[in-house]
Amino acid sequence: MGLSSLGIFHTIIGIVAIVAALTGFIKYGKISMDKLSGKLYFYTTLVTSLTALGISKHGGFNAGHVFSLFIVLLLVVAYFLFSKKKASMKARYFENFLLSFSFFLSLVPTVNETFTRIPIGHPLAKDISDPVIGQTLLLLFVLFIAGSVYQYIKQKKVNGLAKVIK
Repeated sequence: MGLSSLGIFHTIIGIVAIVAALTGFIKYGKISMDKLSGKLYFYTTLVTSLTALGISKHGGFNAGHVFSLFIVLLLVVAYFLFSKKKASMKARYFENFLLSFSFFLSLVPTVNETFTRIPIGHPLAKDISDPVIGQTLLLLFVLFIAGSVYQYIKQKKVNGLAKVIK
């Protein structure tokens, strides 16, 4: 596969981030930063995004680096909303969306790299323009949209209950 030590570390931490996000989605319907899976997702995605800046298959600054920086920005804003805007029910909508969007964006290079490398010797895709990558990303985008709508509806119910309790 030709991974450097940084690439191996990046991949392992990235897998932990994906598992943490999926755990959060399954258990809570979202990446919840007040749960262990959400904290694990936040920190491992931050490390994964930052280590991606030191990796370049094509040399120099590229689109993957831009994705990484954008994901870091999404995480920082979501963390700000989580930690500084706890009382704001509206902030939860944005926090949920930003964390889910960061996860979706993380999957774009993940799918590209995985499909062009695995299985070793006969990868699923020849390059990033292969239709299997596009179809997979389209499916993930549809799941992201459906999940975002679900999170919005669920958060609306939570916000309604919070108003009744006050």
